[in-house]
Amino acid sequence: MFVTLSGPAGGGTSTTAADLAEALGYEHISGGDIFRSVADERGLTPLELNRLAEDDDEIDRALDRRQREIATERDDVVLESRLAGWMAGEHADLRLWLDAPLAVRAERIADREDKPVDLAREETEARAQSEARRYREYYAIDIEDRSIYDLAVNTARWDPETVVDLAREACERYDPATDEGGVVVDADYDR
Repeated sequence: MFVTLSGPAGGGTSTTAADLAEALGYEHISGGDIFRSVADERGLTPLELNRLAEDDDEIDRALDRRQREIATERDDVVLESRLAGWMAGEHADLRLWLDAPLAVRAERIADREDKPVDLAREETEARAQSEARRYREYYAIDIEDRSIYDLAVNTARWDPETVVDLAREACERYDPATDEGGVVVDADYDR
């Protein structure tokens, strides 16, 4: 089974994807980890790399091509990134969206990155705006469109273990015989 987890920064996707992959015995691939490592390699913060990506579309396109390759080449994977559900296209069996209110996400990020909550909130909002603009421009994707997802969870309502249980239950109850097909995004990803 090929599962995607998407959501905004601080929404709980990284924690959930890692724990879900472990519970299912699947490989976990994190687009965020890849993005953060590229930022580190360039001596940038993720926000700075996001801003750079606004002028250099190859940064996003290279990461997105890799996600599409993973979707076509592998099984038993939990792929986690903002656009994983979109990039996996018809290859994804289940698409999950995890989110939380901005205040909760900013607190999580501040704690994780050891920075003031106000700064985390400001950076998180700027990053989301930057990403949304690029997704529209590059692929005609509205990141706010949740219609492609099979399950959307507000991670502020439950502890991480319960969120993983919800996701695992969705995976275990998935029946390919009743699946009417995946999402095919009408976008030219390789332009």
